[in-house]
Amino acid sequence: MATLQRFHVGPRLSETAVHNDTVYLAGQVADDLSQDIRGQTAQVLAMVDRLLAEAGSDKSRLLMVQIFLSDITDIVAMNEVWDAWIPAGNTPPRATVQAAMAKQGYKIEIVVTAAVS
Repeated sequence: MATLQRFHVGPRLSETAVHNDTVYLAGQVADDLSQDIRGQTAQVLAMVDRLLAEAGSDKSRLLMVQIFLSDITDIVAMNEVWDAWIPAGNTPPRATVQAAMAKQGYKIEIVVTAAVS
């Protein structure tokens, strides 16, 4: 039977689950909502880096990424931060859509699936 590990387990969700050498991250949002889309994107990507490392993976092992923007016109600025962050030659399949956010002030939420290193 394959093992299942959960990290940062709360009453509603876990931040990370690892099963069959695959890492699943919950949707990550910024802590500092006063930041613009570039600042919030950088915060979220730093969280992704930290959670992937904790699970034994990294951004070069991304299998799929889903990005939710509160305003799709922010995609150009968000992509500038994304492009600087993602390792060349390791761009994953990705979807980016506009969505209503759960909390006022969230500009971006990112959901990641990655392989364990």
